[in-house]
Parts: sequence; structure tokens; C-alpha cells
Amino acid sequence: MITGTTKLIAHLGYPTESFKAPLIYNPYFEMNGIDAVVVPMGCRPEDYPAFLKLLFRLSNIHGALVTMPHKISTMALLDETSTNAKVAGSCNAVRLGSDGRLIGDMFDGEGFVRGVLRKGKKVEGAHALIAGAGGVGSAIAASLAQAGVDHLAIFDANETTATALQDRLRKYYPQLEVTVGSADPAGFDIVVNATPLGMRRGDPLPIDIDRISPSTFVGEVVMTKEITPFLEAVRARGCAFQVGTDMLFEQIPAYLEFFEFPTTTADNLRAIAKLG
Repeated sequence: MITGTTKLIAHLGYPTESFKAPLIYNPYFEMNGIDAVVVPMGCRPEDYPAFLKLLFRLSNIHGALVTMPHKISTMALLDETSTNAKVAGSCNAVRLGSDGRLIGDMFDGEGFVRGVLRKGKKVEGAHALIAGAGGVGSAIAASLAQAGVDHLAIFDANETTATALQDRLRKYYPQLEVTVGSADPAGFDIVVNATPLGMRRGDPLPIDIDRISPSTFVGEVVMTKEITPFLEAVRARGCAFQVGTDMLFEQIPAYLEFFEFPTTTADNLRAIAKLG
């Protein structure tokens, strides 16, 4: 039930037809008696800067979830951003500070890392390879750096994109070893596919499977199917792995903490979500 006391969390993006967050957050709020609601709000890019500022003038606004195509452009509209958001170069959550300032953070990578840790894989001191230095790859790189990896290798078909991420990592984590240019997974403790490869039938595998050790932990970000061809191949090699939707469910407890709501577990969220 939405009332005059309900805290609004806008889900900002365009278009909105594929939005899943309301089907996860709102059942959780209802079951736990939290007077809040996530509302999809479709906003075209040309209207977004003005709309975001006006949105946070509402007396009952509490925060916003930000998705494509607004994650990058949001950064310039905020008063304060986390290190994760600065390294990622994008933001997917905004809340209103007590002083009226807009505070932004990025949780895609946080969800990924929380999932890895919950599966018993050590991140601190690890050597990790990320294929894909776009929005999600940059966010995962930021959170792996924050979690204490020793070495991050970045590969992207666009070398300029990879180098830009390397520069941001070196700025905020000067002790971290960051290399760019190779997708060879040999010798890495953690390997991540942060490319879109696997979304379409017939896509090539993002990484040379024959070079991945069975002891390597493998992460996937593609969510179109649970076991992508890449995960199927690494599973056959004996690798432990994480499916793409784990990143989504694992980041929501972090979002709830950011918005200062009672938090929960990813398993509980999976059980009550109404994704159909």
C-alpha cells in the first residue's frame, strides 16, 4: 500500500520495460513492513539532467536506482561520489543526504565480490583477470581493488577503454599492480567475463578455455541464461563459478544498507522475488 508517508525510490532508465528491480525490492518491502516503494521512471537522456535535480526536490523522495543509459551521466550531477563510483566512472545508486546533497555509489561490482566471498573464494591477495572494461567490468574492477586483490589484468577489444580504467585504478589504488592488453587466463585465481559475449546464440567464448586452470574461480555477468556457454565450458574443466544473476541479487543487500533500510540476504531475496 502506497500512502502519503511512503518513501519513493525512483528506478531511473530508458526504456523501462525490462526493469526487474521493482519485482525484487517491493515484495521485500511489503513482507517486512517497510514503508517504501521502487517505482520505474522512464527518462530520455536529453531530459535526464534536469529531471534528476527536480526529482530530488520532492518531499517524499528517498533515493534512486540508476540504470542504462544514465549511469555515466549521473556522475556529473552529484555532490559526492564513492571511490567505487569514481573508479567505475559511473553510478547506479543515489540518495539524498540529510543536508540535501546528492550522494552516489556503484554496487554492480560490490554484488559480484560479495557473491565470490560467499562462495568461499578468497579475494584479498588474489590475481584477477577481467575481460571487458565497460561499465560492468569497470565496476567489478573497482570492487576487486577495494577488496584487496594484488594484481588486476584488464582486457578490452577497445584498448583506449582498458587503459582509461587502468589509469583510474592507479589513481585510487597506487599500490595495486594493473596490467592491460592480454586475455590469457593462465595463472589467475579469478577470471571474469564482463563482456556481452554469450548473450546471443553463436557468440564466441570470451576467453581461451584451454588456458584456464581447474582451480580458477570464474565469474559471469551475462544474465540471459543461467549457464552460459562460457560457464558450461569452465564447469566441464572443474572450475568453481558464479552465474550472472548472483551479481544482481548480491548487490541488493548493499543497496539496502546504502538507503538505510533493514537489510537481508541474497538467498532471501531470491525466495521472495516475483520475477515470474
